[in-house]
Amino acid sequence: MVLFGLIMIGLILFLYFKNMYSRRQLKKSAVPTDYQALLQEHVRYYQQLPPAEKTRFEAMVQRFLKRTHIEGVGVIVEPLDRVLVAASAIIPIFGFKDWEYFNLTNVILYPDTFDSTYQYEGNNRNILGMVGTGPLNGQMILSRSALRDGFSNVTDKNNTAIHEFVHLLDKTDGIIDGLPTKLMEHSYSIPWMKLVHQTIQEISAGHTDINPYAAFNEAEFLAVISEYFFERPDLLAEKHPELYEMLTKIFRQDPGKMGTEQ
Repeated sequence: MVLFGLIMIGLILFLYFKNMYSRRQLKKSAVPTDYQALLQEHVRYYQQLPPAEKTRFEAMVQRFLKRTHIEGVGVIVEPLDRVLVAASAIIPIFGFKDWEYFNLTNVILYPDTFDSTYQYEGNNRNILGMVGTGPLNGQMILSRSALRDGFSNVTDKNNTAIHEFVHLLDKTDGIIDGLPTKLMEHSYSIPWMKLVHQTIQEISAGHTDINPYAAFNEAEFLAVISEYFFERPDLLAEKHPELYEMLTKIFRQDPGKMGTEQ
């Protein structure tokens, strides 16, 4: 019995240290060796940062990738995918020095659109991204094609992955409602919601260039207008200065000025 007990203890210790080694190796492999080159080639936001801020962005990307598991369903996750997911996560929080996504553990990449039952084959597939709830709490599902499209087209106002990470930020106070109280100062809450409802009315009347999906509800408005803010800050500042100014306060950054301050 003593010998059996020693064998079992030895086996448990072996499995423990083997698992610890595997986790360390996974953390190392989670950050692509050429991640800086991939950021420079594919992420315009990063391209426009001054050198010191690029270094800070890189550190945040590394930390995110080491803390967050990214896996593919029906698709092989490539280094570019890891870098783009991380960039999508960091861009909205770059104005917050010590922010961590405590409400996210996994990002799951599907090849393309999927349906409400998470199937990526068949008809009625029109979902590009989703923040999980209930049994999927702590998970995010993204279409890989949408992820890549969001960074390859630099003239549109769309970025699905940023959209979903803004939903995740919105959720940090417990509910996705378009009022990210963990991000914004309390004094901005009423002016923000007043501006949201006013703009939703303009969208419904067809008097704006904002994606009509923003009028679905306050939560989608925040996510959609955030895509616009980070993808085309110059255009948003020109066409919707009040929205732009409020978003600079919410996200504590001014992406429209990054390219002019180098």
